Amino acid sequence: MEEEWVCIVPKVELHAHLNGSIRNSTLLELARELAQKGTIVFSDFEHVIRKNDRTLREVFKLFDLIHVVTTDHKTITRITKEVVEDFAAENVVYLELRTTPKRNDSIGMSKRSYMEAVIDGLRSTSSSNLDINFSSDDFEKFSKFKTEKKIIVRLLLSIDRRESTASAMETVNLALEMKGMGVIGIDLSGNPTVGEWETFLPALKFAREQGLSVTLHCGEVPTSVEIQSMLDFLPGRIGHACCFEDEEWRKLKSYKIPVDLCSYIYFNDMFVYLAVFISIFFCIQVEICLTSNIRPETISSIDVHHFANLYKENHPIVLCTDDSGVFSTSLSNEYALVSSTFGLGKLELFELARKAVDFIFAGNDVKKELMKVYESAARTL
Repeated sequence: MEEEWVCIVPKVELHAHLNGSIRNSTLLELARELAQKGTIVFSDFEHVIRKNDRTLREVFKLFDLIHVVTTDHKTITRITKEVVEDFAAENVVYLELRTTPKRNDSIGMSKRSYMEAVIDGLRSTSSSNLDINFSSDDFEKFSKFKTEKKIIVRLLLSIDRRESTASAMETVNLALEMKGMGVIGIDLSGNPTVGEWETFLPALKFAREQGLSVTLHCGEVPTSVEIQSMLDFLPGRIGHACCFEDEEWRKLKSYKIPVDLCSYIYFNDMFVYLAVFISIFFCIQVEICLTSNIRPETISSIDVHHFANLYKENHPIVLCTDDSGVFSTSLSNEYALVSSTFGLGKLELFELARKAVDFIFAGNDVKKELMKVYESAARTL
């Protein structure tokens, strides 16, 4: 599979953590600044930052550094801008960027001011080689990269598993306040061995009742009772699903949730929009993050990854990066990895990318816009 072809295919990214997607060069710069202030010892982190094939221990060490350097508004704005630029550069046409709103009382950072810094980062891309236009209606974020490349960005607010019910509810309320600013959903993430599912359930139920979409990190560790409870909640999507047993797989594949889709047919080598909507039932969609599952050895090897089974059974899946900076990958690399490991050809990869449009949390207007992109790409690729 030609690397260039994989890069130019339009792609949809639905599981990308802002702080885990920071460029190595930016981390090096920020680490040097902290070292000059005496906050860290630069030599303790330099090797880990420069290394691409990081061990699990090195991954956690890098996350420790990221938590230290991402504690001021200016840095959050900068890394948001750069992350969006990097995804646009590899022809990601739709991005759902997730982040946990942070509070840092020592510098006057609230959860809201943190998110405002993120949004400032989206706006600031217009001053570089991207041109992002914001509509006054629903904060559409279309950007043009170089020539005709476009990216639509939406935001998911993450609830950290270390949070209390009250703190989780605060995050949901913030998401509701910022719905007119590109926020469309809630994510539950963090250390999977910390916290109890029941702690977050009231906030997640409230979020869904108020019209926010919900995705859950699910099955990162073998906790059968929690996994089944999460599936019973019927989230729009789940991430990872690495530690499912047979019973969890059966439950995942049996649940059906209603999804409204734009109706398209493939005719004369192009996608034709039928100008109607159809309401059908889908299984809970799975966000697949191959490299981030393999590097920390959550999955022993890629050839036994559950992608193969889900793909074979036509279960709704989408390839994602998770933490592209930490795991030294890109969405193009994830597609190339699937091609080389599981033998998917260009047509199969293109279809895998196109089908992801059905599972975005943005509305049908955005889906229609994206399908125009794939219609154009089908004629040329």
